Amino acid sequence: MRLSFKTALFVILSIWAVLLLSGCSNPASSAATYGSKGNLTVTTLAILQIVVALVMLVSLFALIIPGIPGITFIWIAALVYALVTGFEKPTWLYFGIISALMLLGNVVDNLMMGAGARKGGAPWLTTLASILAAVIGSLVFPPFGGIIAAAVVLFTLEIIRLKDSHTALKSTGELLKGFGLSFVARFFVGLIMIALWIVWLVQTGQWLL
Repeated sequence: MRLSFKTALFVILSIWAVLLLSGCSNPASSAATYGSKGNLTVTTLAILQIVVALVMLVSLFALIIPGIPGITFIWIAALVYALVTGFEKPTWLYFGIISALMLLGNVVDNLMMGAGARKGGAPWLTTLASILAAVIGSLVFPPFGGIIAAAVVLFTLEIIRLKDSHTALKSTGELLKGFGLSFVARFFVGLIMIALWIVWLVQTGQWLL
């Protein structure tokens, strides 16, 4: 069964609430406390980091499944961590960069598919139409509706424009190649986001794993 965005968000926020309560309920359970308000014990912080790290890693490898917003899930995990521990310098800086990468990662597939279509000789209007079809298809028929809609629209418009199936297939093939490369790009974006989260923890003296 496909995990919905709302379900994942509810699970993560529920974990966040439990951690907050456990951290505040027994502040004297450890000599060292963490968080902007000193509300997290060593044990609570370690559990939080393990949960966030697992969510990030699962989301990263879930990118192989079209339609799963793994980049967004990684960002949500980082957001939950920042909300629990506090937005202190340099937390806001690292979270800002992670947010920018999240936005990039969520549009890189459309950008690379468009670049592939242009490389195959498709004009700008046809390329934009195929990207629009990809967006609509992803929303209406996930997980594969976007790429199928983009390929069908591009091939159809190129056949109408050129009346040459060979050239239309070439443009469509380049679009599909761009989609394949976009997975690699999204994976590396997600990897960088996780690496930034680790650096953020190390610089703020919170790294316990």
